[in-house]
Amino acid sequence: PTLRESLRILESQGVLELRPGPRGGIMVKKPSIDILAHGLSVFLRLHDVPFIAVLKAREVIEPALASEAALNGTEEDFDQLEQSIERMNEIKDQQAFIDENRVFHSIIARASGNKVMETFWSTISILAHGEHHGVRYSSGNQQHVIEAHKAILKAFRKRDSKAAAATMEAHVTELEH
Repeated sequence: PTLRESLRILESQGVLELRPGPRGGIMVKKPSIDILAHGLSVFLRLHDVPFIAVLKAREVIEPALASEAALNGTEEDFDQLEQSIERMNEIKDQQAFIDENRVFHSIIARASGNKVMETFWSTISILAHGEHHGVRYSSGNQQHVIEAHKAILKAFRKRDSKAAAATMEAHVTELEH
């Protein structure tokens, strides 16, 4: 491709921004996680990887993140998790509950302190978001999720990485089966 075509390709991939005008030019951007998730989604589809493999990957990643978050998370991270649980207790709307559940898990990913694992989780989370289409959480199911989140937070506050990983593993695997 020509230089112009190459720049357009990089712009479409979210790596560059082409600004016209006297103060314009070629600006390097940080691509969003959505760009990575889209590329991975295309790759997985073209390689006939079933959707269940995405969910299985999450079952491996989330306990590892929980283990790291127990060791590396700050009290502020744990306070944010507690606030997320409190918000979940108040939510009646299905989509709001699903969204807050993602907030809870994203706080854990960030609290792990492992940017590579956090990036993997964010990407997998976007891909796995499809699992929630049509899913309804009864009030009993919502309470079960909240109790699991409380148990995970309890392990974090004790800095017990093994209990955090085991509790998270039980939580994410029960959701998939």
